[in-house]
Amino acid sequence: MRIQPRQQILGVWRSLLTACYRDGVWEWGGRDGSNSISDAEQLLCLLYPATEIDGFGLDKPDDIADDVRAVLSPMGNSARIGTTLVRVLEDYIDRYTTVVEESGTKKDLPVFDAGSYLAGVDDAPPTAEQSRLDVVDSYSMSLTLCLAALKFLRGFQGFLLTQTRREARELAARIDALDMRINTRLTAAMVGLVRSFVVNTVTPESSEGQAMLSMLNQTGAPDQTVVDAVARRLERVRIRLRSDLTLSQTPGVDLYDEELLFECGWSWSLVRDAAPIDFVDLPIAAEPGYAVARPYLHFTVVALDGINDLTSARTRELDLLDGDQRRLAEALQLRWDLAQRYWSAVARFGSGRWPLEDIPWRTSDGEESDYFSLTVSAVLMQDLLNREADDDDLTRAAPIFDELARRGRIISRLTENDPARAMHTPGVRLRLIGSADIDDGPLLLWTVSDYATVLLKRILQAARLSATMETRDTLLELAQETMEHLDRRAFREGRVTGLWDDPARIFGGPEIHEPSWYLTERVVECLVAAARMFADPPLRSPTLVVRAMELLTEAEHLLNGQLLTLGGQDTSAKRTALALAQRRVERARRLIDEQPGTALSLASQALLELDELAYARHDATRSR
Repeated sequence: MRIQPRQQILGVWRSLLTACYRDGVWEWGGRDGSNSISDAEQLLCLLYPATEIDGFGLDKPDDIADDVRAVLSPMGNSARIGTTLVRVLEDYIDRYTTVVEESGTKKDLPVFDAGSYLAGVDDAPPTAEQSRLDVVDSYSMSLTLCLAALKFLRGFQGFLLTQTRREARELAARIDALDMRINTRLTAAMVGLVRSFVVNTVTPESSEGQAMLSMLNQTGAPDQTVVDAVARRLERVRIRLRSDLTLSQTPGVDLYDEELLFECGWSWSLVRDAAPIDFVDLPIAAEPGYAVARPYLHFTVVALDGINDLTSARTRELDLLDGDQRRLAEALQLRWDLAQRYWSAVARFGSGRWPLEDIPWRTSDGEESDYFSLTVSAVLMQDLLNREADDDDLTRAAPIFDELARRGRIISRLTENDPARAMHTPGVRLRLIGSADIDDGPLLLWTVSDYATVLLKRILQAARLSATMETRDTLLELAQETMEHLDRRAFREGRVTGLWDDPARIFGGPEIHEPSWYLTERVVECLVAAARMFADPPLRSPTLVVRAMELLTEAEHLLNGQLLTLGGQDTSAKRTALALAQRRVERARRLIDEQPGTALSLASQALLELDELAYARHDATRSR
């Protein structure tokens, strides 16, 4: 199945409005009910492409593309689309903000509860207090939503201020108030991510250390040899973790002892005993945490993706952040960089087989899953995307993605009682260690069922980075097969047609009739990643450059010869044909570096036209 981002995103938008926008009212909730994360995912299905891809913008009503306007027509005409989005954003902020009054002043307190996304072990329901827990997904998704909302609102407000109608001025004033509330939520989400970052040190002899060494030691070397090599490889990361990481450090961690192994990343929520952030006047900056001081691969990838939106060039260009937010952003960017460097180094550690190639990945708590291998590869791709990527790394990564696609039954046959089914439905269950300390409730579980979308997004990122045509073609073919798998899981009937996820179509099980905004939003992220890749110039083949240059040199020589025989007053068809050939040659010369294949085709066309002129001249001379 071809990946066609524009057509497929517009299809999602059409289905989104059919499913949740009726009679001028936005309906929240989906398969997993309504909570701060699910509702943010639902809204991001629309806002994320609108603020990340040129041609999908909704902030300038006069510039909305015709096909976009047609798809969003249930929301009204061009101007009404923006007004409706403002109203929906106000509704979201109202739902997930508690307003308190202090000294006669009303103050917003953002709410990040995971609610219906949480479950207890042995099907025990979470207590009321546990249901109000924040998780890293809450912070990351809110960060992405707030940034997208601010990009839209500031562009739309700029348009409104050029209008003279009273309604436009009133709406601009509403946007001012909404902007402030969204900024408060953005600050709180950034604080949550800072205080959820953790560094964990373990002795090599402990069960955690042995689990880490079992992945790092791919050659059977003595443990001490591996510990020493790891210390050398990660020396720079260790130094920066202990010296540069000054805001909300993990307590009780010894980064000076090089005999200890360490890992870093994000736990599932605010870490127990995490230091407060004194320059932010919000409860989340000082409230106690409960999460174990150990990184989770899933939450690390989720945090990295959110911070990536924060550090993007588009966010910097729009100057969206205030002073406190810029300070928090610097702290998050440092953590983002160190986490990526750490897991990228660990994934490729050693001189032989990569630990990442030893599927499935084993985490420091001894758990194993193909999903963990996929998440480590996701961090590796994100790291390579932000640095000078070595194409040898991408060439080695391609077979890993292929193997993960096969083991996840994306491109291979599902067998009877196949354990891979559980990775998709109901999903991989992560134990939130520390959650049982809250309100005497059960140990909570977090279920992740995004195996296919994580795989697709990282394949597309790897294809975008690859400078080798063979590797890129392999990756794109795998991406198309993965998209076909996801397409088979989309709903085919009812008002949710075109949304996700109906896993019973592939994996069997009970029928489902409500959309999963969790998976639908992640499919949209994949389509945005594909749009970015297709917006880049095509690969430049050295062989094509040489061949195009050879043809272009010959075409220019023949063109100059033909021009010598052209009389100054000649207005015949010959002059027209020569002018066309000359334009082709000149355009081929301009494109030869970036699009050698196109340049080759233009030079070939020019050569054919010049040959026809030469033959016509020869034929005319012979007939005299």
